[in-house]
Amino acid sequence: MVGLGAMPGYGIQSMLKEGHRHLSGLEEAVLKNIDACRELSAITRTSLGPNGMNKMVINHLDKLFVTNDAVTIVNELEVQHPAAKILVLAGRAQQEEIGDGANLTISFAGELLEKAEELIRMGLHPSEIIIGYTKAINKAIEILEDLVEKGSENMDVRNKEEVVLRMRSAVASKQFGQEDILCALVADACMQVCPKNPANFNVDNVRVAKLVGCGLHNSTVVRGMVLKNDAVGSIKRAEKAKIAVFAGGVDTSATETKGTVLIHSAEQLENYAKTEEAKVEELIKAVADSGAKVIVSGAAVGDMALHFCERYKLMVLKISSKFELRRFCRTTGAVAILKLSQPNADELGHADSVSVEEIGGARVTVVKNEEGGNSVATVVLRGSTDSILDDLERAVDDGVNTYKSMCRDSRIIPGAAATEIELAKRLKEFSLKETGLDQYAIAKFAESFEMVPRTISENAGLNAMEIISSLYAEHAAGNTKVGIDLEEGVCKDVSVLKIWDLYVTKFFALKYSADAVCTVLRVDQIIMAKPAGGPRRDAQPGGGMDED
Repeated sequence: MVGLGAMPGYGIQSMLKEGHRHLSGLEEAVLKNIDACRELSAITRTSLGPNGMNKMVINHLDKLFVTNDAVTIVNELEVQHPAAKILVLAGRAQQEEIGDGANLTISFAGELLEKAEELIRMGLHPSEIIIGYTKAINKAIEILEDLVEKGSENMDVRNKEEVVLRMRSAVASKQFGQEDILCALVADACMQVCPKNPANFNVDNVRVAKLVGCGLHNSTVVRGMVLKNDAVGSIKRAEKAKIAVFAGGVDTSATETKGTVLIHSAEQLENYAKTEEAKVEELIKAVADSGAKVIVSGAAVGDMALHFCERYKLMVLKISSKFELRRFCRTTGAVAILKLSQPNADELGHADSVSVEEIGGARVTVVKNEEGGNSVATVVLRGSTDSILDDLERAVDDGVNTYKSMCRDSRIIPGAAATEIELAKRLKEFSLKETGLDQYAIAKFAESFEMVPRTISENAGLNAMEIISSLYAEHAAGNTKVGIDLEEGVCKDVSVLKIWDLYVTKFFALKYSADAVCTVLRVDQIIMAKPAGGPRRDAQPGGGMDED
């Protein structure tokens, strides 16, 4: 007779392995999921907008991040909850697609879920909410098309004023008050590397070199590359130089097969050493004869090879990163040769000047190509601390990504929360025309848009209720371009303030938010298997072992 203790569990317990967790139903699954997503968006929300607060995140490797960039924050948080992960993925998709607006995506999704929770508590079924939200997002995208500024669809991507106009809001949300300096730098760099067909613009061609010291106003744009290391050897400058790039390093190479040399006398030993010297000299001389003035090595530079490079007045640079080496080849138009040998004329690159300069105590090698056909530009950022420089770099990245987006689609819509209030107003009107239960969901979707002006004004220390009501009043009077002026804390026309957002940024942010929200709401059961065994990543080494 088997005792009751050995009986398998009933229901789902008997079906799955022990140690699993199973959550189902509205209370356990749906509302818990919504709660987790709300917590995540509460973290990012305070960083939204120009006056967004910074977060201090210390990751598992003890690296410190001080930033208000939502993607950096959620990436470093290592979110565990499966539903909150969906929001993180939506934010990441936005960052990869557009490069800006990730915070809007995550915060807006959190707001939509919060409103969905209210609806569920009122007694609506999640599927009705999903139907309502889907109708609302489709309508919102239609309205968004209407709000596009007339004549903005054709722009000249080489006109600095137009570029800065579209880039300002993206950069200002990261570095408020410094957007004018940064936008000018980023616009210059982007326009230098913009190809004949702007749609082929490559973000990787705008590099950032961060050097501690001075302040942001000392930052510059260099046509070409800035390498953060000194030249090897004593020659520090070369003008109008041809460049040979050797990926495998400049050194005598060992032979593939092992060989033994038997030496009988001192003369033979001397001759043996001399042949090696002669061989290296012959190789270096061949490079010098090809017209090259600069040798770039992808690996170590041997002492003997360096000695002969000095003798033949060759400047030697070492770039250990494979990717940097590729970019260097792109900048100079050189072809990387695998082993040390005489390069052909078409394998040589060209640079107007290669020089070692001292910037703020750090020695850097600047490779300039002033003439056209220049494919890489570098923004040299200066700042007082590393974390400030990291944040400036994120702002520059946002600017460059915005430039890439505007090369594809340059339409703009009013910024400073003008678009959101207009969307809210029109969606509310739309919800009143709907019959059926989904009208409540559409009305809540419309209300969610108020999160943007509310958050922006709260982060700036303004009275949110006053601002939102005066925005609604202005928009009801037909002034669709009225947004928040943060400096004076009043509502103004954004075309005067020159705050515009790219249409594609908003389009994808709203789309990704709505998709993520519907995905989270569609879940009604969570079944988690027992985590696999093996040592935990965060367990202490030696911990968890038996005493003996």
